[in-house]
Amino acid sequence: MSDTNNNGNQNALVQKVWNYAHVLRDQGVSYGDYIEQITYLLFLKMDQEREDLLGEPSPIPAKWKWNHLVSKDGDQLFEHYRDALDALGKKSGLIGTIFRKAQNKLSDPAKLKRVVSLIDKEGPWVGLNVDVKGEIYEGLLEKNASEVRSGAGQYFTPRPVIEAMVKCINPKIGETVVDPACGTGGFLLAAYDHMKDQTQDRDKLAGLRNEAFTGIDIVDEVVRLCAMNLYLHGLGNGGSPVYQGDALSSAGDARYDIVLTNPPFGKKSSYRVVGEDGQVTTEQENYEREDFKFTTSNKQFNFLQHIMTVLKVGGRAGVVLPDNVLFEAGRAGEGIRKRLLETFNFHTLLRLPTGIWYSPGVKANVLFFDKKAPAKRKRSFPTVID
Repeated sequence: MSDTNNNGNQNALVQKVWNYAHVLRDQGVSYGDYIEQITYLLFLKMDQEREDLLGEPSPIPAKWKWNHLVSKDGDQLFEHYRDALDALGKKSGLIGTIFRKAQNKLSDPAKLKRVVSLIDKEGPWVGLNVDVKGEIYEGLLEKNASEVRSGAGQYFTPRPVIEAMVKCINPKIGETVVDPACGTGGFLLAAYDHMKDQTQDRDKLAGLRNEAFTGIDIVDEVVRLCAMNLYLHGLGNGGSPVYQGDALSSAGDARYDIVLTNPPFGKKSSYRVVGEDGQVTTEQENYEREDFKFTTSNKQFNFLQHIMTVLKVGGRAGVVLPDNVLFEAGRAGEGIRKRLLETFNFHTLLRLPTGIWYSPGVKANVLFFDKKAPAKRKRSFPTVID
C-alpha cells in the first residue's frame, strides 16, 4: 500500500475518534471522561492484539481481556467493565498506573457499547505508527485542556515552549530525564523525540525507551493519561515510567542528568483539613526537608529547591516559573535566588510573552541552569532574553 493510502487511512481514523468524541460531548459526556474511557479500552484492545498478532504474553488476567468484554452487551457489558476496572486497578506496573482508581463514566450501556465497537472495528491499533497513535491521543488531550481552562489547563505547556526548551537543553543518549510535575508527559515525549535518532544501537534504544525517563504527578487522573500517552509512543516495558506522588514530599535516592518541567502555577502549597464539626479549612503546607535550605509555603520555590537536589553534578535544568520566583521579597525568596546564582550556573533567563497560557495575563519565564561541582562554584549572572 502506498504512503499516500496509509496517510489517508490514518487521517480517517483520527477523524473517527474525534467525531465520536463530539457525539458523546453533545450527549453530556465531557472530553475528559471520554479520554479516560478511551484510555482503558484502547489499552485492553492493544493488549489483545499484541497477544494475537505478535505472540507477546499478556499481563491481563484472562477474565478481563478484550475478547470477553467485546462479546457482551447491555447491563452485562456494564457490570463486566466495572468489575474489570476495579480488578485491574489493583495490579502493579503499567497496568496498575493506568487503571488506578478507574471508574466507568459511560453510565449508559448503549454509549459504552458504541465506544467499545468503535475501538474494536478499527485497527489493528498495534499496526499503526506510534506517531499516529500519539497524534490521536494528544489531540484529545489538547482539546480537553482547551475545554477545561481552569484546572486541566495547568497540566499543558504549549508545544513550542516545550520544543524550544528541549532543543536548548539538548539531551543525549545515555542521560536520564525527569519531570517532577509531568502532567500528560509533554516534556518527556519531546525529549524522547530529540534523543531517539541519535543512535541505531538496539540496546541503547531499548535503554532509552525503558530506563531514561521518569515522571511524577500528584493527580491520579493526569498520571493515567501520561502513562497511556508514553505507552502509545513506545515508552515503558511493563513497568511504568511515571507514578503518582507528591514530588515535594521527598527527594528520593535517584539523581538525574536533566530536569525539564513546568510546575503548576499557584503561589502557595496547601491542604484541606476537616474538623470534628465537619468544617473544612485550608492550611498552608511547609515542607520540612533537610535538603531544603529554606522553609516556605511557596510552591514554586519548593519545586526549585527540589530540582536543585535531584539534579546530578554537571546536570542541566530547564524550568518554567512565574515572575514571583524572580521578584518576591523575603528571606526564602532572596536566599533561594542567591543559592541559585552562587552554587549553580544560572546562565539564561527566557522571558515568555503573555497570552500563550490557558490563564490570561500569566507572566512566566524559563530558567536554564547547570549544577556546578563544589570546587567550581562562583556567582553567575544569567543572560536575559525577552
